[in-house]
Order: sequence, then C-alpha cells, then structure tokens
Amino acid sequence: MRELKPSLHKTMVDRLVAIVGRDAVISEESELVVYECDAYTMQKNLPTAVVLPATTEEVAQVVRVCNELELPIIPRGAGTSLSGSVLAVDGGVMIALTRMNRILNVDVRNRRALVEAGCVNAWITREASPHGLFFAPDPSSQPACTIGGNIATNSGGPHTLKNGVTTNHVLGYEMVMPDGSIKWLGTKPDGGEDVGGYDFRGAAIGSEGMFGVVTRALVRLVKTPASFKTFLAIFDSVDQASHTVSDIIAAGIVPAALEMMDQVITRALEEAYKVGFPLDAGAVLIVELDGLAGGVEQQAKQVEAICENNNAREVRLAKDDAERAALWKCRKRAFGAVGRLSPNYVTQDGVVPRSKVPAIMQFIREVSERHQLRIPNVFHAGDGNIHPLILFDERDPDQVKRALMAGDEILTKCVELGGSVTGEHGIGAEKIDFMEKQFAKDDLEAMKKLRTVFDPQQRCNPHKMFPGAKRCAEFAQKKQISA
Repeated sequence: MRELKPSLHKTMVDRLVAIVGRDAVISEESELVVYECDAYTMQKNLPTAVVLPATTEEVAQVVRVCNELELPIIPRGAGTSLSGSVLAVDGGVMIALTRMNRILNVDVRNRRALVEAGCVNAWITREASPHGLFFAPDPSSQPACTIGGNIATNSGGPHTLKNGVTTNHVLGYEMVMPDGSIKWLGTKPDGGEDVGGYDFRGAAIGSEGMFGVVTRALVRLVKTPASFKTFLAIFDSVDQASHTVSDIIAAGIVPAALEMMDQVITRALEEAYKVGFPLDAGAVLIVELDGLAGGVEQQAKQVEAICENNNAREVRLAKDDAERAALWKCRKRAFGAVGRLSPNYVTQDGVVPRSKVPAIMQFIREVSERHQLRIPNVFHAGDGNIHPLILFDERDPDQVKRALMAGDEILTKCVELGGSVTGEHGIGAEKIDFMEKQFAKDDLEAMKKLRTVFDPQQRCNPHKMFPGAKRCAEFAQKKQISA
C-alpha cells in the first residue's frame, strides 16, 4: 500500500467520503485485503483506498481528487481478470465500478443496449433473450465479469470464434479521462453516428484501464440463431482432437464455438458435477454449429465425418436445449473444478495459429514433464487461444519458481510459433517482459505515445503492459531501503 503521511491520508479519505459517502470508501488495511489482487494471485499489493461510486459524475470527481493529490488511479470491475491488470502496484485509489451495474436501455429495434460499466456480462443476454437477441462475447467468467473489464482486455469467449470479440460488439462508450473530463467515444446512445477520423473507440478497447475509466457502454446485440447443433466428441488423445480442429476449419466450416478439454480437466469436471464424461478419454471437443436449419444440418454431417476420420471414440449430439445448456455450464465451470486438484494455479492465455495447436499441445506436455508440474488444458481451440492451467502450491517456493518458468516457456513458444502472448486476458502486470519478445521497439514506442494522448501523466493504471514498468516487489524493496 502506498504510504501517505497521516494528515494527507485523512485529507484523501475525507474528500472521497464527501463525494461518494462513508459506506462507499474503504481505507482500513484489514478491509483492503479483498482488493489486493485479481484472479492472478502471483502478485499482490494493497491499494491506498477503494472507492465505489454510483454515477459517472462521482467517478469524475474522484479522478480529479486523485490528480490534485498525485495518486494513481486503478479502475476495477469484478476482479476476474487473470493477468494482474487491476493490481495496485504502487498503491493509489482503486475505483471499483460494481455499484454502477444497471442495464439502462434495451433498444430492440436497433439491436443494441446501453449498460453501465459494472453490469455483469450475462445479464445483458438475460435481458435481451425474450426479444430473440443476445450479447455475443461470453468469457468463461460470464456470470461474474463486467462490461467495463471486458472492454479493458477485449475479452473473447467460446462463442466469439464466429461472432467476434468485445471490440466487434461495442458501438461506443463513455469514459472519464485521467484529467476528470467526461468523453464519449464512438456511436452515441441518442443515435449519433461515429465521427470521421481516427477510431479512438477501437484504440481504447484493450488498453487495460490505462486510457481512462469506462462508465457506460453502448453494445451491439445479435439475433439468436434459428437452429443449433452441439456435439461432444470424445477422443483417445489430444493429438486426435487437435487435428480434428484443424480439419473442421480447413473444410470451410466456422462453428459458433470449438472448445477442447484434456483428460485432467474432464476428470475434474466429472468428479465435481457427474456430467457423463468418460474418465479414460484423452480429450474432448465441444463443437457448436448455429444458423439456418438446413445449413446447420449439412455442416453437422461434415463435422461428424471429420471427427470419425480422426478416430473419435464417440460423437454425442445434445438432444435438446437442456443437454446443450448442461454442456456449456460444464465447460464454463472448468476453472472452478481445477480447484479440486491443486491449492493454486496460474492460467496462461497464449495464441497460436490453428495449424499449430498440435505442436503447442505437445510442447506443453514436455514443459509439464520437465518442471514436474501438472498442466491441464481447456481452451478456445477454434481460434488457437490456449489456456493451460499450471498447478502448484504457493506454500512451496520451489513450485512457485517452477510454475513461473513453465509459463514463461509456454508463452515464448507461442511467439515462436507465430502467435501471441495473450488472446483475451491482457498483459497487465504479469506479461510485461514478453512485450519486447513480441513487438519491435518502434511498435512499443508508438503504443506509449498513443497512451500519452489519453493520459499524459501516466497516472491511470500505471506499471502495466510496457517494459520498464515496476513490480510490487521493487516498490517493497525501495521502502525497506528507505526505512
């Protein structure tokens, strides 16, 4: 936690309380522990204070106070991010938007909805579904993650293979800039179209809270498909399942979703939820097709044939909506089921070309053996977005060291195979060192210059993404030396 002189700390708290009320300011160290990290638990640090505003104007006033007191500003949603993107590296004021969670309007005619940044992702589809519409981006944390966080990391999900990720479904949004001004980027809620010139709406999506604090968003709604066919294909090996993924795409079929889970994951899910997964299967694929009934029927025959050609042991078709929903509920509980296997795990988020999925799966097996750590896999196989879960026990420093080394090797291999170190989780505080492996110096400088357009003082979510950013440990060491 950033240490302030007692008088300055009291001034800060008093001014924040004057804006949002006593019950919306957290400043006691014992209560701040809840906000010491996100779902990436390898790095932790307390913010100086947490504020829970209820309106955009309150957010703006809080930001202005932070500017006057020269305090870092850290926007936060539900805290489900997996790369330390909301970590208060050097303390500062965390602006938690969970009270700004309303769906303000569902515009059925124009297929869009206006929501506050703290609105939970799944709530939008729940509200839109009676009108035959849904919100396409569906991260695995969909029942908890919020739209502001989805915008910050450009989240994906199983059903973004065909429909596109968050940036393809956000028309515009309101942002409190780091100087406390309020701007709207992109299409406006009153129907105003995009202005000419640079697409600042797109540029700020994926900026991980470093450009400002998103408070409202105008999102695109998509018509619910007329027909679905959802398959569970069971294989003896990961290689067979991986080649099936490549063959489906090569056949010109773009499923709504194409997900893979290996044996460790399916066993954990079966033990936790009793869903009927065979315990001896090497891997399973969930393949979902959607669209007009005739086209889906033809594609379904092709998918079954491709699975059989790759020696699928069994191909099950969900016979009704209840079975389909059960399959997806199981898939989205996969990370939770892993908690039965290990006290801790770190989830990676690399991307490889689809044709390289077999190669990266083989490499992950080698890494697992080399570091003597279990690494189950559950991931968006259709777009090559892998999510290996490295299991370890944080009480054993040697396991922590090996887990970090394993993650480093896997992400480095993704880059070598022509991929990326992140598909949807962001860089945050975790993957800073990889930016120089993936981007040239000139590219990084261009990104930094764009950031200064929005935040010249670099006070908004500092120490993230870029090489040279400091870690929590460095600040702790500095404090010890000065003491």
